[in-house]
This record gives sequence, C-alpha cells and structure tokens, in this order.
Amino acid sequence: MSLSVIVPVLNEAAGLANTLRQARQPGVTEIIVVDGGSSDATLQVANQLADLVLTAPKGRATQMNAGAKRARGDIFLFLHGDTLLPDGFADAVIDVCSLPHVIGGRFDLRLEPSSPLLRLTASLINLRSRLSRIATGDQAIFARRQAFVALGGFATIPLMEDIDFCRRMKRNGRIACLRQQVVTSSRRWLDDGVVRTILLMWSLRFLYFCGVAPETLKRAYSDARRR
Repeated sequence: MSLSVIVPVLNEAAGLANTLRQARQPGVTEIIVVDGGSSDATLQVANQLADLVLTAPKGRATQMNAGAKRARGDIFLFLHGDTLLPDGFADAVIDVCSLPHVIGGRFDLRLEPSSPLLRLTASLINLRSRLSRIATGDQAIFARRQAFVALGGFATIPLMEDIDFCRRMKRNGRIACLRQQVVTSSRRWLDDGVVRTILLMWSLRFLYFCGVAPETLKRAYSDARRR
C-alpha cells in the first residue's frame, strides 16, 4: 500500500520545514502541501521540501480535500503544519490499514513545549479519542483512499471538520488508535491559557454534538480567541 501525506497550511513558515522533513520517511509515496493564502514564507519552504504544492481557498476542509483530489496514495494522512510525526509512522499506518475492516485511524498526541497540565491534557485527549474513536486534526488522522472517497471527504464546514469526518468514518469501519505519539505545538494553549483553551474546546464540542451549526461555533471560537 502507498501513503500520501497531505498538509494544509496557512502562515506556517516557522515550523513547516521540520514538519516536512520528519514526514519524509520510508513508506511515504508523496508529501502534498496545500496553502490557503499564506502571507509569510510558507510557500517557499513548501516548494523546497514537498513533492507537490497546491493552493486552495482558506479552510482546512477545503485544503485537505484539494490535496486528496491530487494524491496518488492508497492511504491519505492529514497532517497539521506544526505537528511532527513519529519515526516509523508510515510502516505503522500501512500495517494497520492492511488489517480487515480498518478504514482509518489516528495517533496519540503529545504537546510541546510541555508542562504537568499539558501532559495531563494530552493524556485526556488520547483517552477520550481511544474510547470514542473520534480524533482531532492534531492527531494526524488517516484514512484509506477508498473510504475517504466513499465518505465524500471532509465536509466543507469552518470548524469541526475533523470531528465530523471521524464520526462518519467510524460508522463505516474500524478506527485504529495508534499509540505512537505525534508531537504538536502547544503554542495555542500557551498563548490563550491552558485552562481557558480546554474549557473553550470542550464547550464548542458539546455545542456541536447538541446540533449547533459549525458556522456559529466558528464565530464563537474567533470571538473567544480575540478576548
């Protein structure tokens, strides 16, 4: 099986080179970067290190769908621009996707720079997603091409596209929860406050599961981060 890594980016020049270099491991067929209109050096970095660089309207769902449309792999792995994949990730993904009924999955998460509270936060995220089989984009969600196409890709909504996709994916097959850890930047948590960010994200997910429209949640998220 072949693996395509798809990276949606917007102004990720600071850490993108490390992300792409770490993603370049045996078993990876191609790395595709999809830019949503960066105003920094993101495109220059991507052009140096990716196999294919695309542009698409801003929005992770739209950008990831655009990358998947051009991808050649049997498996798509969607990677945030500030997330580092573990050594041997490609073999782990290919091996688990070779199992009957497995159509996709995700990795455990570690937040760096870390602290006791951030380590606890990551542990709770990993536990929650292992029990629910629903992951966030920070956990490097992957899916077989056939399943991704059958599900119609990511819903083009401004927030919760990762949650929505996982909910649909788990209704159609088995979701693998790999214990290898991806390392995601904790900058958002540190900038906005760890406890405040936890409460905000829990609230938004609760409202989403209660049926509040993603557009409304996106406005609430943006307003909260500006305060």
